[in-house]
Amino acid sequence: MADAAGTRFVSLLALMARLRGEGGCPWDREQTRTSLKPYLIEEAYEVVQAIDEDSRDHLVEELGDLLFQVVFHGQLGAEAGEFTMDDVIVQLCTKMIRRHPHVFGDSVVADADAALVQWERIKRDEAGGNQRPGSSLDGVPPSLPALLRAQRLQGKASSVGFDWSRWQDAWAKVEEEMGELREAMGGDDAGRVEDEFGDVLFSMVNVARLRGMDAEDCLRRATDKFTRRFGKVEAEMKAGGRTVTEASAEDLDRAWEAVKAREGSRP
Repeated sequence: MADAAGTRFVSLLALMARLRGEGGCPWDREQTRTSLKPYLIEEAYEVVQAIDEDSRDHLVEELGDLLFQVVFHGQLGAEAGEFTMDDVIVQLCTKMIRRHPHVFGDSVVADADAALVQWERIKRDEAGGNQRPGSSLDGVPPSLPALLRAQRLQGKASSVGFDWSRWQDAWAKVEEEMGELREAMGGDDAGRVEDEFGDVLFSMVNVARLRGMDAEDCLRRATDKFTRRFGKVEAEMKAGGRTVTEASAEDLDRAWEAVKAREGSRP
């Protein structure tokens, strides 16, 4: 199985080289690292969607599309004489072995939390070895979606002991921030309102994290639920010979509540 996968990977690299080479695809030949960035992000999110749908076939397809983006960047690196996919794989394997001394060395960890703390410590040591300015929060890309970035940063702070001991304490902070937001909204300082609103969101992410939830996933599912329910409201309006723009706010609200009632507690 491993040999077959390796052979197919070599074939994929050859396919990518042909697409970029003389007589290849004009579109592929024009792409740069910068132009490919949105496609890389899009493919990553489509993998997430396939996971949420629990669709094996869709997941296989989307993982392939994401892998193609990785191989594309490997080809660009090879063409520039900077690195090859072999360099990428060697560096990845070396890093994974180094960061799992409890698997490949003599280190012992008690559980998954201890393994994560060890991982973060090794990352910090690596950063020091590379002579970069060190911070316990290093390694979280600013380009991440805001909720995901907040949760990752909070997790890193937690790994060095800066955290709430219980989710209930974090919830008390949410209530405190809500009070500050309410106070700010009574004034006319728009900047302060935005700051306090951000603080509420950040504190809510802390609660989600301490409850073992993924805040980004929670909001994504809530958004999916809204989309699904609104689609059903539109269908009801259409069945009655109207569009949502022709219905009154009261009619839309009644239809919405009816959809909610039919769905019950469905997520």
